[in-house]
Amino acid sequence: MVASSQQASLLSGFMPAAFEGDGARTLSSADSVAYDKVAERLGIQTDYNENESLLSTVASWLGTPYRYGSNSKSGTDCSGFVTRVFKEVYGLTLQRSSRSMFGTVKRIDKDEMQTGDLVFFRRGPGQPIYHVGIYLKDNKFAHAATSGGVMVSSLKQAYYSRNFYAAGRVDR
Repeated sequence: MVASSQQASLLSGFMPAAFEGDGARTLSSADSVAYDKVAERLGIQTDYNENESLLSTVASWLGTPYRYGSNSKSGTDCSGFVTRVFKEVYGLTLQRSSRSMFGTVKRIDKDEMQTGDLVFFRRGPGQPIYHVGIYLKDNKFAHAATSGGVMVSSLKQAYYSRNFYAAGRVDR
């Protein structure tokens, strides 16, 4: 359980009535329970400083089936999922393809990734980027996979470890 004085500066939009003022936000025990449920659903441990709006939005997409070229909760591909989440959470319009997205992000080192950064994949040297996901934390990322739809996977899984190409940060 988290003390009510626990600071959570990135919880904007979670429960507006509880979060008023200049940015210093207090996480109530009811908020921490909801936060914990979202983190549990995503399979991550929370520090209560991650963007709860991002985490809850991603969690709401879990289980959405894969559908190439689409970006709705009735079906989405990887870039459609990422563009919709960024629009919903940050109000940002991203490029629609993973390759185009990669061209617009600030590249960052893998060990500098933060919640909300993008992870990009390719099948080998010289191959084009074919997949994108949203980094959560603890080597986990959310993405729309052709087999399974929107899910959380680990960058340590052999397939993703082998095909990981780069991480990027969107100005938000």
